Amino acid sequence: MQKIYCLLPATLVLFSVSHSAPAAEVTVMISGGFKAALEKLAPQYEAKSGDTIRLVPGPSMGNTPQAIPSRLARGEKADVVIMVGDALNHLEQDNRLQPGSRVELADSPIGMVVRQGDAEPDIKNVSELRNTLLQARSVAYSDSASGRYVSGQLFKKLGIEDQMRQKAHKVERIPVASEVAKGTYTLGFQQVSELLPVPGVTFIGKLPDNVQYVTRFAGAITAGADHRREGQALLAFLSSAKAQDTIRASGMSPVDAERHVKQRDTVQ
Repeated sequence: MQKIYCLLPATLVLFSVSHSAPAAEVTVMISGGFKAALEKLAPQYEAKSGDTIRLVPGPSMGNTPQAIPSRLARGEKADVVIMVGDALNHLEQDNRLQPGSRVELADSPIGMVVRQGDAEPDIKNVSELRNTLLQARSVAYSDSASGRYVSGQLFKKLGIEDQMRQKAHKVERIPVASEVAKGTYTLGFQQVSELLPVPGVTFIGKLPDNVQYVTRFAGAITAGADHRREGQALLAFLSSAKAQDTIRASGMSPVDAERHVKQRDTVQ
């Protein structure tokens, strides 16, 4: 009888360990707009959850092999996708997401940079922005939501579509600011959260309010996720009050849960 009692605690320990949830590696395909915030938040989340986060970066849209839709289409695995909300809608329509798993995360405005050390133009109103663009040797924009707006709507709104045709250039896959830092282009436009982390540039400011375009970022669980519960826990953390200060510091505005229905991520 004594043997049985001596073995019982060890048996309970083994039972407990075998039924505890093992740490998971949560694979997150993520576009540049939210990447800087998640890189800062990941250590905090990993310490709390015991899980690890593996980031797979790529544009929300476009035809490059690195684009998130392209990665998923050729069978690359992910548990979570975080990207431009409108592009996420398309993935949902293609049945690549778990129904009802979408979580709204942040809104990101467009800003402008110049190479560090270059003259700093003023863009605080539409007139000054227009003049800055007309005087620039070259202008760069992204191949994602912000770039579609800049090339498809902003120049037209400013009445300079023809003048910009030859000197405005799309930068695919890599951060626009990295090309400005090298001197390839004079001005660079992209979401503020994608401009701020890049060294070698000076952030001039956001577009004026009356020509601004705000992109919604959201996340969801993929249809083929291996770690659905862990992915849902990560998205819950990123949309919680604990993440808001870091999201703001990255150049975005956290989405209030009460405002989730309102979205401004669709390029006309």
